[in-house]
Amino acid sequence: MIRGGNATIYVSDMDRAVRFYMQDLGLNLLFQAGHHWAQLDAGGGLQIGLHPKTDQSPIPGTPGAITVGFLVDEPIDRVVATLKQRGVVFHGPVIDDAKGTIRLAFFSDPDGNPLYLCESTQFAKQASSRPG
Repeated sequence: MIRGGNATIYVSDMDRAVRFYMQDLGLNLLFQAGHHWAQLDAGGGLQIGLHPKTDQSPIPGTPGAITVGFLVDEPIDRVVATLKQRGVVFHGPVIDDAKGTIRLAFFSDPDGNPLYLCESTQFAKQASSRPG
């Protein structure tokens, strides 16, 4: 159901953030979608996602500006339904991005820490191409 994920960090300047995480911290860039998203490998299974600040996102450097996202390996609607049966409360409906490449569902842990699920067509392609 949940398979991997990342810590998402909201940033005010994508170019500056990518340079910092790559050059200063030495992380490897895995993927970048212009100024919309960058994913870096921190080693040991930890991935960092950089996302630009939006009108709906927390202000970079404030509480909530770092969240944890979980990749799902089955349809997100099914995962959401399962988690709802277990008592997880979601904040709104599943959201589709404009390009149809990801679907997101937002929720919080019992302390109010922001979390999200992500169904990614890119992840699905990578997972299906791996030897079984």
